[in-house]
Amino acid sequence: MVLIDEVSLPLTGRVALVTGGGRGIGQAISLALGRAGAAVAVNWRRDEESATKTLSLLEEMGARAIIVQGSIDDYARHASLVAEVEEQLGPIGILVHNGGVGSRGDLVIDTDVADVERLFRVHGAGPHSLTRHVLPGMRTQERGDIVMISSVAAHVLTPGGGPYNMAKAALEALAHTLSKEEIDHGIRVNIVAPGFVATEMGDRLIRGLSKGEVADASEPGASEIMGHVCQPEEIADAVTFFVSPQSGYITGQKLIVDGGSYPHRP
Repeated sequence: MVLIDEVSLPLTGRVALVTGGGRGIGQAISLALGRAGAAVAVNWRRDEESATKTLSLLEEMGARAIIVQGSIDDYARHASLVAEVEEQLGPIGILVHNGGVGSRGDLVIDTDVADVERLFRVHGAGPHSLTRHVLPGMRTQERGDIVMISSVAAHVLTPGGGPYNMAKAALEALAHTLSKEEIDHGIRVNIVAPGFVATEMGDRLIRGLSKGEVADASEPGASEIMGHVCQPEEIADAVTFFVSPQSGYITGQKLIVDGGSYPHRP
């Protein structure tokens, strides 16, 4: 086993909080940030087993890491969640809003407003609330980074994805607003927008939007214009770039990671 050499790594001394960081894209992001030298707080909502496995992988590579339970739409939990991370690892300098849920694939006429509200709580109001509690500690540091994991859904606007499309658009609006409000405090805010990714949630979205005609993200007809469906590690690479020294002059930007699957954008 080769342990990471923190002395030579770009994120040494920085603390990252990754929501939904225990599995899928979130796990890949947690591991990539840990590999780059960051101390990582892996947030989980229901799947403690996956979060614990991610923690073990981080510890095996020599990264400082903890797991913290809390739902992104449980606003009352956010202050204590942030305090827990800061007490064990230090002030949060990197916040990755990755945790999310999908909609059911129904047309607007068939969608109850409760489903719209559910998606907005997770992708809009939840990130707004958690960010408010992270910002005071982040402002005290030389540099801060917030990365929002959005989706091509926010600009492709696929029929049947109304609540998800709307919620991700709200997340992007929050990111762009924050990028202007926090620049004087040395905080960069950027967006990574994946297309379909080979994860459990990606499979659910594929099945929902195709009404079961496509089983999962690995099937032809999903998204493989570059010869393969996007892997979680490819999203993690984009996040790691945004929080690295190489992106010091970049904020308020959106990086679409879809392999060229959606070339016609507004």
